[in-house]
Amino acid sequence: MRQHLGQRQSSVFAVPSRAAVYMADYLEACTVAQETSDPPKKVSKQCFYLFPKIREIDAVMTVDLEERIFEVHPELAFWRLNGEAPMSLPKKIKSRPNGPGLDQRRDLLVSHGFDKTFLDQAPPRGVGRDDLLDAAANCLIASRIAGGTAEPFPADYCRDGKGLRMAIWA
Repeated sequence: MRQHLGQRQSSVFAVPSRAAVYMADYLEACTVAQETSDPPKKVSKQCFYLFPKIREIDAVMTVDLEERIFEVHPELAFWRLNGEAPMSLPKKIKSRPNGPGLDQRRDLLVSHGFDKTFLDQAPPRGVGRDDLLDAAANCLIASRIAGGTAEPFPADYCRDGKGLRMAIWA
């Protein structure tokens, strides 16, 4: 997936082994990741902060639910919606919102049917403008999934230790 995203590829980070995801302490998660992940590497802080949500879905996810639950990623969604070309502007610079990059994404979403006023509204408390735009892009991918036009990345995905597919859809 990263190969499609150009300069936006850093928005996708590798999730370590399940054993590391179940560690509640960051340093412990890094140690376990280095011992059990292929390739061995530490955990990024950003990924670590997603572990509670990953554990929530992992606790209930089954092969049977794969007909209804799909993993998506906003930058891959924008790539797909942008004619399979990476977005030319970042949505954040040094962890701060980048207006031109956010406007570029908003305009792309408008070209796919979203209302500009809706996308320009103040997001709910605790939600950033980028989160609203990401959710809208993922919504369009959900529509592609429902319509049978979404594809998994990689196309020849593997399955994990629980038998679950390891793929992101767009």
